[in-house]
Amino acid sequence: MSFDEVAFNKEDMDMYLRELAKVFRKLNGKTMPAEIILIGGASVLINYGFRNSTYDIDAIIMSSSAMKQAINQVGDKFNLKNGWMNTDFMKTKSYSSKLTEHSKYYKTFSNILEVRTVTAEYMVAMKLMAGRKYKNDMSDIIGILKAHSDKGNPLTLEQIKKAVTELYGEWSALPQSSIDFIEQIMRSENYGEIFEKTKKSEAENKATLQSFETNYPGVLTEENLDEVLRHASKETDEKNEDEIDEQSDYPTPTM
Repeated sequence: MSFDEVAFNKEDMDMYLRELAKVFRKLNGKTMPAEIILIGGASVLINYGFRNSTYDIDAIIMSSSAMKQAINQVGDKFNLKNGWMNTDFMKTKSYSSKLTEHSKYYKTFSNILEVRTVTAEYMVAMKLMAGRKYKNDMSDIIGILKAHSDKGNPLTLEQIKKAVTELYGEWSALPQSSIDFIEQIMRSENYGEIFEKTKKSEAENKATLQSFETNYPGVLTEENLDEVLRHASKETDEKNEDEIDEQSDYPTPTM
């Protein structure tokens, strides 16, 4: 696994999309439009203020083959990593062909490229299915819930369950850890505090995995990373218990 990532913000993303539309129009002509549905962090970045950046653009791309060439040319122009915009997530368990039915309009660039994003409850459903504890999946969910609650338009568990069922067939298709997480979160009224704690936990988990990858290159996979995190958490708990025991062995000072 690779953790080498370069972040870009909403202004960067709009600039890249604008340039992408220009290049695509030049390559493909003016008569055949294209549509891109932004997924994941890019969709969160556009719709909410709690995320400042993302590391790539996951997208559903409906276009001629010229779009791939346009993406590469824009990447070269701005010195972006290979795959700065990609459809790789379509190979993951969080993808559903029904996502195209649950998008909303964002912008049209150069009268040729329409960009859309995923609506809130379906974004939450995707994040729950992914359930990665070392990225922004869980904090993104809390951030979305908080944003809608602050606006007086809170998402309900019923809406989220409906979205999950539409995308993945049934509520139980989610990992059990994600079901437990969302049911617990929906009972809370303090999204802000939970958001900060979750962000901290995700950062710690990422650092743990980065350290493991450095020490044991090529060993870490999507299949074993949860076990690596559980083992690291257990070691941390045991270390904390040892420190408490050592402190309790100190003699109590007398007055």
